[in-house]
Amino acid sequence: MFHQVRLLPEDKPLLRFLWRNLDREKQPDIYEWQVLPFGTTCSPCCATYALQRHVFDHSQPGDQVRDSIERSFYVDNCLQSLSSLDEAKLLVDSLRDLLATGGFELRQWASNIPEVICHLPKEARSESSELWLNQTGEDPQEFALGLRWLCNSDTLKYKCRLLDCPKPTMRNIYKVVASQYDPLGFIVPYTTRAKILIQHLWAKHREWDDPVLPEDLLRTWHSWQGELQHLSQINLTRCYASPKMDVPDCTRQIHVFCDASEKAYGSVAYLRTENPEGGAEVSFLSARSRVAPKRQLSMPRLELCAALTGAQLASLVNRELTLDICSCFLWTDSTTVLTWLQSDSCRFKVFVGTRVSEIQELTSDYTWRYVDSTNNPADDITRGKTLVELATDNRWRQGPTFLWQPQDHWPITPGQGNIDSCELRKSICCNHVSVAEDHSFPDPNQYNSFKDLIEAAVLLRHGVAGKQGNPTADDYKLAETDLLRKSQQDSFPEDFDCLAIGRPVQSSSRLITLAPEYDPVFQLIRVGGRLRRSELLDPDTIHPVVLDPAHKVTQLLIQDMDNQLCHPGSERVFAELRRQFWILRGRAAVKKQQHSCFDCQKWRAKPVVPLMADLPQARLQLFKPAFFSTGMDCFGPFTVKVGRRNEKRWGILFKCLTTRAIHIDLLHSLDTDSFLMALRRFISRRGKPSELLSDQGTNFKGGDRELQEAFKALNPLLQAQLAKEQIQFKFNPPSSPHFGGAWEREIRSIKSALYATLQSQSMTEEVLRTVLIEVEGILNSKPLGYASTDVADPNPVTPNLLLMGRLDPSLPQAVYHESELLSRRRWRHTQVLADHFWRQFIKYYLPNLQTRSKWQKDTDNLQPGMIVMILDPQIPRAVWPVGQIINVFPGADGRIRTAEVKIKDKVYTRPVARLIKLPSIHNTDKAEKSPST
Repeated sequence: MFHQVRLLPEDKPLLRFLWRNLDREKQPDIYEWQVLPFGTTCSPCCATYALQRHVFDHSQPGDQVRDSIERSFYVDNCLQSLSSLDEAKLLVDSLRDLLATGGFELRQWASNIPEVICHLPKEARSESSELWLNQTGEDPQEFALGLRWLCNSDTLKYKCRLLDCPKPTMRNIYKVVASQYDPLGFIVPYTTRAKILIQHLWAKHREWDDPVLPEDLLRTWHSWQGELQHLSQINLTRCYASPKMDVPDCTRQIHVFCDASEKAYGSVAYLRTENPEGGAEVSFLSARSRVAPKRQLSMPRLELCAALTGAQLASLVNRELTLDICSCFLWTDSTTVLTWLQSDSCRFKVFVGTRVSEIQELTSDYTWRYVDSTNNPADDITRGKTLVELATDNRWRQGPTFLWQPQDHWPITPGQGNIDSCELRKSICCNHVSVAEDHSFPDPNQYNSFKDLIEAAVLLRHGVAGKQGNPTADDYKLAETDLLRKSQQDSFPEDFDCLAIGRPVQSSSRLITLAPEYDPVFQLIRVGGRLRRSELLDPDTIHPVVLDPAHKVTQLLIQDMDNQLCHPGSERVFAELRRQFWILRGRAAVKKQQHSCFDCQKWRAKPVVPLMADLPQARLQLFKPAFFSTGMDCFGPFTVKVGRRNEKRWGILFKCLTTRAIHIDLLHSLDTDSFLMALRRFISRRGKPSELLSDQGTNFKGGDRELQEAFKALNPLLQAQLAKEQIQFKFNPPSSPHFGGAWEREIRSIKSALYATLQSQSMTEEVLRTVLIEVEGILNSKPLGYASTDVADPNPVTPNLLLMGRLDPSLPQAVYHESELLSRRRWRHTQVLADHFWRQFIKYYLPNLQTRSKWQKDTDNLQPGMIVMILDPQIPRAVWPVGQIINVFPGADGRIRTAEVKIKDKVYTRPVARLIKLPSIHNTDKAEKSPST
């Protein structure tokens, strides 16, 4: 079957091997499998998939052939039972025809009825079936998944595998036990004895090949091993029922019995077939066993483990059998387990609860019943049996006698037993207390200021009392006292009750360090403190009212004091509150309130700059020519003499963002024409850059617009030729000099050199141009990276090394002989210098750019809808505009560094470093007033 499945082309190189036919002198040949080989782990799975895929592609759902392939094939073996001769012959022919179309030829056919396969060719039948058909008188045997199938008698037998293991070591004992193949579990009472023996051998640490074993365990092992010769005497009928019981009118039931002991536990399943007259037959289905864990468990827990194996076995048998099962019964001799299974699993501890829950889930449609130990066949698993006993007709083979009788003769389940309290969970009391709202006080959460809350409390108190006229000052004082009292009752209920009846607060109270006292006049908790002997201080200062910072009344009180003092610092507000109130963690509470106050943040907040971004691509154009990515900016003005009058001139800086090289030129004015001519001079001397970066200067924006218009006006053919060479302009957001820090720092160096050289004197344009070019040479001679004091270290590279082929203009150039002027030596020298620059640049300078000198912490991104204030150092802070973010521009790392802010009817683009986030505006008055600020 494997060789009928061809490998995919991409899988063939994985199955190569070497072969030289035992000739050591010959170079081995390399062979490659074209089909699935035997021995690889994936071959059975791939072959099964190919077989099923072929059948699925050439059959319909519900076809008998498809069902046979899905349920009756194990790799390349097919085992199936059918109810009639004609149906069996039709299935054989259908399978052969369908699989033959895919190259799968079915052979070794065998059947307990010769007529089913007699029409097949000789090469398609098995050898034993051929002898049977030739009437040799022998009972042909076929191996079916490890068992022997006697076709004539239609029985199953075990194959005895006697291994030559002279010394009983742990390795040899495992080898003998594992060689006993028992797919049905019929000899489980025999093999469980060996498993218990192995568990006893592991009670003491032993080596796998240690021949020294305890004498009593060796005698037990030799006795068990000596019984293997009787294994061939065990036989089982293949059919679950006799022909007279295999009729459609008969009903079938599954019965699973469970039992446990201190050494092992297990379960066994039987099929009970009953005809309409009341006659019944019982046949063995399957069994399984487990050795009890080394950790001692109580018998009820072991019985529960046995019940779990029985539930799993019942689910497996019911799923695999193709017969119609009308009902399923599970039997146990433990009344405790039956009581557990009738209870909720959540009542028990983890061990019992999880197993009860799984059993209830597996056997929700089954019936649990009680059976006494004398009628429980699973008791043979825990007690053990010899192979000679298993070969005879007994309870293990035929099931308990009561299953052969009508249902009214079955054991009766006793009354429900008591649940052992040690297996129950500790009960936890969970109470829900509902407190009715006190409508005599206004809800502080519905008010935005302390004055509004007091006003509402006064009106509510005044109306309840039935008073006429306007509220008095006493009414406002009493309303404030009531609110403070209600706040203390909400925040310190236990402390309030203790102090009200004259008892001290508990040692775990938050107020223990304040020596709290109860004020019987105002019914408030006050600080006892240590200042009571002072005669100059006000009584409210000596004994301030204690408040909780988390209560809404306290928050409104802090907000009101902050507004009264016109939003000073936190210490000022805190000191003023301390005159009357002692707020727990008051300083932190004041800072928290001011952090959410719109006016406080408007006067004191600072921009929150996100984490410094990674270097852009323009800074990492390695192995590109100088000025490939260029930043530019203007500086000045400078006064020059033209005849007898003075005129202004400006400088323009072009800086290579990768190599740090600079180019300086002079502008006659800051208009677009002057910039375009400077750009043309720059391109002629330094080459055309791929991109130009600058700030939002009007001359640069005009130059970009004019270049774009000129480019569009070109002839279409010429435009197509220059399309790939167009210079790309990129502008930084307005008011963001830190976006162009690479060239802004160079302008600072230029100004320092110029002011040190020229100071305030005026000069001619020629002198200014000369000085600027000399400053350009000085700055291009700056070393990139660390300059070592060790004479053995190489000199750091400079931008001039790439521009001029030497570190600075003072060094002489290399002199070439006249005969070598046309050779490749000059080109090679230039290439060596460039390679040296980039090697030193990458090794010594580029790693220094890894660190972030500032903006090292990550912050929350600004989002659309937030209220911000635009920082403008040119005007006073009081008139800085306030607006709302309508759009954000995330960077390559997802962080927001630029946003659009709408102020009235205008939209401004600003960097995050120029935006101050403000708290949301709560009341309408501030919302209407803030945009016009």
